[in-house]
Amino acid sequence: MNWIGRKIHLYNVTIGLYMLDWWERYLFSILPLLAPLVPLLISLYPQICDRNLKTILQGGNYLVQGRKLP
Repeated sequence: MNWIGRKIHLYNVTIGLYMLDWWERYLFSILPLLAPLVPLLISLYPQICDRNLKTILQGGNYLVQGRKLP
């Protein structure tokens, strides 16, 4: 077993991933890579929410007044 294979084996045994299927191991290993994106998504969420909420409220206003959306 080469050095990289030993490190992967050590990682799997230390974290407890050896008992998971291959796709579960990959999914679990990707999570730390995606963690830095969480603050970015949280900071963008109010802008996205405001834009969508405004569109939804305008659409609801048209529906209440009985008019069709433009």
